[in-house]
Amino acid sequence: MTRSVLVLAHTGRPKTAEAVRTVALRLQDAGIRVRLLADEAAAIGVSGVDLYDEYDAAARGAELVLVLGGDGTILRAAEVARDCGVPLLGVNLGRVGFLAETEAADLDRTVEHVLARDWVVEERVTIDVTATLDGRLLGETWALNEASVEKGSRERMLEVVVEVDGRPLSRWGCDGVVAATPTGSTAYAFSAGGPIVWPAVEALLVVPISAHALFARPMVIATSSEVAMEVLPSGADALLSCDGRRTISLPHGARVEVRRGATPVPLARTPHPRTFTDTLVEKFELDVDGWRGRPES
Repeated sequence: MTRSVLVLAHTGRPKTAEAVRTVALRLQDAGIRVRLLADEAAAIGVSGVDLYDEYDAAARGAELVLVLGGDGTILRAAEVARDCGVPLLGVNLGRVGFLAETEAADLDRTVEHVLARDWVVEERVTIDVTATLDGRLLGETWALNEASVEKGSRERMLEVVVEVDGRPLSRWGCDGVVAATPTGSTAYAFSAGGPIVWPAVEALLVVPISAHALFARPMVIATSSEVAMEVLPSGADALLSCDGRRTISLPHGARVEVRRGATPVPLARTPHPRTFTDTLVEKFELDVDGWRGRPES
């Protein structure tokens, strides 16, 4: 059976286009069919590949989604991987790249792992999100990183009641509330003052943004729990944003319910010694050697 790999990329960077061409050629030389979205292939200038107009069709039947780009590109690819159940392997060609498995400098070695099918699949927790108003469905969506309820205007504060497992927890006057997964703990939730949670931990996070309340601390709750946020008429209208990609307008009285997602995102992990701790040290440029009194090399 012929092998095939879907390659998704951030086409706005010249170095990404060059990386896609290099990867495509190596995969083709090994007898692996390369799939690309038609618009990305045109922007990159790749030939001899299988072209697709739609994400779902492009991923269906592929053995892997190989992503070349930053976290935004990987979040876009996560939509494909989740719906089709195809593992996603990210190579960071962006700035931060917490979601990536490897860095640009390791591209050649990463391709070797792909050629050898040398990876294991790690399922990342997602969240399912439902927005309603007086029992009427406003929208349903999901997130790999986070769902945030934020005020719709700068002039007014958001007034929101937060519930956990059907019980009111607190009323916050705030700029917003973030409900995040462990994967998303290093993204928006971290910027809002939330804790970093190792991806293997079974947990969900609730992080208020600039809340005016005596009790307004980040919380870590069980994945079996359900979080609800209700937008009160005494404050601003709100907007629900999931992974910064899918949005729903929330009028006064709207209710957002967040629970563990029914479908995880499969991430491919290649054999290498870097742990999540190593990733934190690298991404946040922590001076580990300095703490230990070692001279800089």
